[in-house]
Amino acid sequence: MTETVEEARSAVASAKYPPVGTRSAGVARANGYGMDFTYYSRDANDRLLVLLQIEHKDGVNNIEEILRVPGIDAIIIGPYDLSGSFGKLGQIDDNEVQHAIETVHNACKKHGMPIGIFALMPEHGKKYLKQGYQLLALGIDAHYLWTAAKAGLEAVLQDSQS
Repeated sequence: MTETVEEARSAVASAKYPPVGTRSAGVARANGYGMDFTYYSRDANDRLLVLLQIEHKDGVNNIEEILRVPGIDAIIIGPYDLSGSFGKLGQIDDNEVQHAIETVHNACKKHGMPIGIFALMPEHGKKYLKQGYQLLALGIDAHYLWTAAKAGLEAVLQDSQS
């Protein structure tokens, strides 16, 4: 949840290794547990992506300044939390929330910044892709499991009542 320029700068710094950022350089799987550290660290900053999530009205209000921070690779909108910041939790189709989403989308388009959004349902995802979003976070595992479990239970109950 990025709301300010300072938070955007901090996110970039936390994601990038020195001298660009402040990320620590521990021995991990990414660098072959230290066996490939020299190779890994030489190119790591160029291969890391920094995606900032705009999911609060303050982030919307500051989007122009946020987009000027070097090192951001894409923006993704969290419409549900965004709607909550307007006191309309879950009302993602509300006019005020939609205006905020469009504000971020238009700013990213103007700055040539790739833009993404979360879509719970496939029909929302289709709409967003038609609107020009390049990244799509589609659904969540708990919703998929719940939907499948509900369909299974309905099929069992329907067959048992026949």
